[in-house]
Amino acid sequence: MHIELPEKRYYSIGEVADAFDVNASLIRFWEKEFDVLQPKKNAKGNRKFTPQDIKNLELIYHLVKERGFTLEGAKTHLKENKQKTLSNFEIISKLETIKAELLKIKDHL
Repeated sequence: MHIELPEKRYYSIGEVADAFDVNASLIRFWEKEFDVLQPKKNAKGNRKFTPQDIKNLELIYHLVKERGFTLEGAKTHLKENKQKTLSNFEIISKLETIKAELLKIKDHL
């Protein structure tokens, strides 16, 4: 899944939920379940996600929604094989980006 977000320092939970096409409540739930997600909170309690949080969310989304892991399975997979999982995820995301570009080129022909 390729996420389209503008280059910013912080993203609101609404922007993140729209980009992933999920409810904001799911993002809040994943924040409680996964230790790698640490969004900043202001005085009102609004969550602000950094680009690193977005990358972690993409990885969690990939494991849970695309590959069908349970939450416990995704947690243990991240703890045990984090580096291998990250490299595989980066390869997959690059290939998806290339595929999207090739499809755009095909449509223009």
